[in-house]
Amino acid sequence: MEYVLKKTVSMIETVLAVSFLVFLAFAVIPGDPAVAKLGTSATAEKVAALREQMGLNKPLLVRYFSWIKSFFFGDMGTSYSYGVSVRSMLAGKLPITLTLTFFSFVLIILFSIPLGIYTAKHEDSRASGAADVTNQIVMAVPAFFIGILITYAFGLVLHLFTPGGYVGYRESLSGFLYYMLFPALAIALPKAAMNTKLLKSSVLKEAKNDYVRTAYSRGNSTNEVLYRHVLKNALMPVITFLGMTLSDIVAGSLIIEQVFSIPGIGRMLITSIANRDYPVVQAIIAAVAVIVIVVNFLVDLLYRLIDPRTGGSLS
Repeated sequence: MEYVLKKTVSMIETVLAVSFLVFLAFAVIPGDPAVAKLGTSATAEKVAALREQMGLNKPLLVRYFSWIKSFFFGDMGTSYSYGVSVRSMLAGKLPITLTLTFFSFVLIILFSIPLGIYTAKHEDSRASGAADVTNQIVMAVPAFFIGILITYAFGLVLHLFTPGGYVGYRESLSGFLYYMLFPALAIALPKAAMNTKLLKSSVLKEAKNDYVRTAYSRGNSTNEVLYRHVLKNALMPVITFLGMTLSDIVAGSLIIEQVFSIPGIGRMLITSIANRDYPVVQAIIAAVAVIVIVVNFLVDLLYRLIDPRTGGSLS
């Protein structure tokens, strides 16, 4: 329990640090939200009045503490551009990005675990060598470029989906999930290649330990040794890797949304930055940071529970 408490405090401190840096960054960069909102009708008097109305004349720390307090109670402020609750804006977009992130995460596991086990088990085969070369190539290609290739190959050539023809989850859940398969694939492939290589190396390393020779001496088959003994320990670095790369997966989701014309928080983020709609930008970045930090926190606890080398305790 003491360990959980320490990690919880650390998580809260991290969220506060990230949120403050985001708030500070948008306070010092050039551009005035009041001027952006008024547009061509901006005058010195109108700008001053609007800044007062928006609370922009208050000291930075006063504005930050007021914002972070409201954020933790679910009030993310009001959009400068649209005059509506930021929380309501995110409510319609966040499920889209979270679905894409989750879908990508699942595909990484489905691709990398079986392939990593296979290439380790058949290390000297031609198939394993071909998989290693393919992994190196895929790891070197950015997700957005893979997204472009997928759009061309599966969309324009094979006509498996309509590029830009996004289907909302309220309109058709099956259509939504089918469309999300392709951007999720673009995000997953580079990470799956990395994870495959990591798992293969981990399995081969574990296979050299004394407990493996002992298991073989007791009459266990290769599959029994692999799945009952080696894999349990070999998966530890993989779990850590998946937790550490979650932020990359989320960031990849925000980028890929632009390639596939997905109306998630990625597009909203870019539009809000261009419009100097800082409450929306700050809420998006803070919400993403909270999600990533919480998931990493849970992965850390899971790792501690299942890895006997950490004591298997949360105390």
